[in-house]
Amino acid sequence: MAYVMLAGAILSEILATTSMKYSDGFSRLWPSLGTAVGYVVAFALLAQALKSMSMGTAYAIWAGVGTALIAAIGMVFLGESASAAKVLGVLLVIAGVVVLNLDGAH
Repeated sequence: MAYVMLAGAILSEILATTSMKYSDGFSRLWPSLGTAVGYVVAFALLAQALKSMSMGTAYAIWAGVGTALIAAIGMVFLGESASAAKVLGVLLVIAGVVVLNLDGAH
């Protein structure tokens, strides 16, 4: 169940971050509210996941998956550049999360 909570936290954070892009510096009401609600939900779900997961594992997954997905959303849907260096960076973040989780599996 902790991984389900963590997945919900990551999804909520991604929605909040994407809403922040559309908030225009918090000058647009609905995207700004979406950002605030999304982050509150994300942290609440992360707190629940941390009840039964190690903090290092949870945060590595949270940060790595969130970073990779936000970068992908930017490149695919928001017209951000998809350079080889950026793609390599995302792959290295994912590799780091995998390595951290492999160490925690022992």
